[in-house]
Amino acid sequence: MTFTFSLRGVVLYLGLVGAAQSALGQVAAPSAAAAPATAAPKRQLAAVRIAQPMKIDGVLDEAAWAEAQPATDFVQQRPNPGVPEKHRTEVRVLYDDAAIYVGAVMHDVSPDSIPRELTERDVFGNSDRLGFFLDTYSDQLNGYSFVVTSSGVQADARYSPAGGEDFAWNAVWESRTALRGTDWVAELRIPYSAIRFSTADVQRWGVNFYRQRQRENQRFYWNEVKPQVDGFVNQWGVLTGVQGVKPPLRLSLTPYVSGYVNHNPLSTEGTKRTTTSFNGGADVKWGINESFTLDATLVPDFGQVQSDNQVLNLSPFEVQFNENRQFFTEGTELFNKGNLFYSRRVGATPIGFYNVAAGPNERLLRNPAETPLLNATKISGRTSKGLGVGIFNAVSNDVYATLRHEETGAERRVLTQPFSNYNIVVFDQSLKNNSFVSLVNTNVTRAGSTYDANVTGGLFRFANKANAYAVDGRVVYSQRRGKAFDSAENINDPNGYKYQVGLSKISGSFTWSLTHGIESDTYNPNDLGILFGNNNIQQSLEGGYRIYKPFWKVNNLFTHGGVSHTLLYQDVRNRSRYQGIGFYSGANTTFTKSFLQVGFNLNGDAAQHDFFEPRVYPLGEYYVRIPGSLNVSGFFNTDARKKWALSGNGGIRRYAADAQVPGRPNRMGYGLGFYPRYRVNDHLTFRYSTDFNFRDSQVGYVNGGLDASHPLDQPLLGTLLLGRRNVLTVSNVVSTAYTFTNRMSFTLRMRHYTSNVRYADFTALLPNGVETPVDYQRNRNNTYNAFNIDAVYSWWFAPGSQISVVWKNAGTTYLQAEEATPQYFDNFNNTINTPHNNSVSVKVLYYLDYLALRKKQ
Repeated sequence: MTFTFSLRGVVLYLGLVGAAQSALGQVAAPSAAAAPATAAPKRQLAAVRIAQPMKIDGVLDEAAWAEAQPATDFVQQRPNPGVPEKHRTEVRVLYDDAAIYVGAVMHDVSPDSIPRELTERDVFGNSDRLGFFLDTYSDQLNGYSFVVTSSGVQADARYSPAGGEDFAWNAVWESRTALRGTDWVAELRIPYSAIRFSTADVQRWGVNFYRQRQRENQRFYWNEVKPQVDGFVNQWGVLTGVQGVKPPLRLSLTPYVSGYVNHNPLSTEGTKRTTTSFNGGADVKWGINESFTLDATLVPDFGQVQSDNQVLNLSPFEVQFNENRQFFTEGTELFNKGNLFYSRRVGATPIGFYNVAAGPNERLLRNPAETPLLNATKISGRTSKGLGVGIFNAVSNDVYATLRHEETGAERRVLTQPFSNYNIVVFDQSLKNNSFVSLVNTNVTRAGSTYDANVTGGLFRFANKANAYAVDGRVVYSQRRGKAFDSAENINDPNGYKYQVGLSKISGSFTWSLTHGIESDTYNPNDLGILFGNNNIQQSLEGGYRIYKPFWKVNNLFTHGGVSHTLLYQDVRNRSRYQGIGFYSGANTTFTKSFLQVGFNLNGDAAQHDFFEPRVYPLGEYYVRIPGSLNVSGFFNTDARKKWALSGNGGIRRYAADAQVPGRPNRMGYGLGFYPRYRVNDHLTFRYSTDFNFRDSQVGYVNGGLDASHPLDQPLLGTLLLGRRNVLTVSNVVSTAYTFTNRMSFTLRMRHYTSNVRYADFTALLPNGVETPVDYQRNRNNTYNAFNIDAVYSWWFAPGSQISVVWKNAGTTYLQAEEATPQYFDNFNNTINTPHNNSVSVKVLYYLDYLALRKKQ
């Protein structure tokens, strides 16, 4: 199969997509005609002051509940937007000097119509639920949500333009649910210490409620939320009647103690294979005033977080791992402005970890792979005028590797990470019409002559009054000063910049956006951020057409398409160079009766120039030519309400003939994934996922380069060696969760990952992407295996207080040359039989609230 690819073809394709979307719009017009792209009128609800605190028991039998105005007549948001609810919902709001109370009755047809799966906190599962939303500063951009399921499981989140819906945020609040005949009841108490608001005598807050009827897969909002209108918080109603309340002193202390038993069978000779450790520290929250809160973690312990999904990395860029440490995921929406903060940099692998060199008759005894933190602090909040301020600071101590002389036994230490300070400052001003302007600064200061880094960025978004169009942009400037670590050379990228501007239509069934941006060749935010490749000029045009109301046999239709073009910003001769041009498109829908979701993606690229793959800097003279390609992929998700549910995806990418080496087989790529889930009952669930990826005749840099000490490498020293290789990667994950109660759970996760690389032939890369075959006989095949077990027992024995017991088992193997094998079960057996590192830990957190302690006294 061969094909040609041109810009003319892209334009023709997008024209056909646009025509198809227009036709779909005409077909769907009778059923979707109505809803304009303007927000629904804001409804108002009055809260009632009470003199005595309410008992949170899920029984709304106090007289005050009957006196409060109910919020009723909810409106469906999905799957059929705009339809009034059939089964009535009644929500009432009370308040006193300490808290705000929500009492809700969700009417239904029978108890069997109310699913009640038990899950961990912040996981909904197959349950009905009630959500309570507050915008305490009425800026229509930032807000809180407190959600309780019909089984009593709590979930809470923060909303912001930077973080979207952030369920990593956790507050301490109370709730109870109960079944009452054919209805279910929810009662919530949100203490004022969980939210922030102004000192004004009369409060006017944004408010909304939602109800999820899981049996019918329907979601309803009290103040209608239209899916075709941009934004969420700006579509809430208004809560009135709250007056005479003052923000309380928000002060809490959460001390912890933890103990570990670690067994490492691969420990260096002369060191203990089984070790124990005991730790102690605390988290502190202090409300500086009504708007700002200080969060600090003192001598933090992150040893119980979920293990990273280790992979074999053949690319020229680092692997980005998820952040699992709660302190760095909770309440960080301000710090994520502009994507300039990659929290894994704090406490990361020491910058000199890979540079430790043993001398004659020396061996490496210890080389810590993580940088322990001394402390970390966050100050964040938002004033009544809409100004958000965030300050983050963390400090890490010196880190040393230890080497021991084999003959004398003398030990010496090598500094791998100097004492370092990490700092972020953010100012974010909310404006009318769902708009904002922001200023972000990140800074890393290291002791000694090692370089320091500073990044400053400005961001803006301005939408028109109708919230239909918006212009947005950012300008970022990076600075690095000083010597490279353990070197006398100055850092080689002292100054750099980035900018991006965009214009878009943001509301309605048809949306579009046009963006343009540049990242200079010396732009580098990676000391506290993450960037996979600078030196880019990129522009793109994309559009989307959406049908939100049911038609034919489906609930909705979402389509999108676009084209992007990239250039190398500057090569070694200060010229811009072509990198690539491509198109992308896709569509997905959900069938009405079965709730089967299906979708496809189609994208193609013209021949590309990859300037990063050769690993030669500065960029420009060398690049790897990638033939034009076309990719088709699809996915499906069955109805998650069923006991059995299955998701899957698959795709194939076909490349054009490679003109660089006559007779070279065409490159291909295949991917397949299946993700079954079985819910045994409301307590026990099993999940399995398997991912298969095969890249045939991929051409890339031979990882590890050439070794001057290897006889077969010596004739080619100085050559940029590329290899044609087959890469087969398989990942399997088995997990189970048993939830005893809505406050006690056990989870088990096992992951096996294997990636096999087998080389077929080799070429030498010359300037301007030219390749010439070389006779290279060294076996460069390799196999990487990783295996992890994470078992966690967790019990929230009191509000904000937890006992957790964690077992971790981890092992990896890296097989090279003749040891490498493509056989999956051989790799699995090899991984299982390789000695593993084991760790068992117990950690106890206890939440102490100053207000509660004072009340008891």
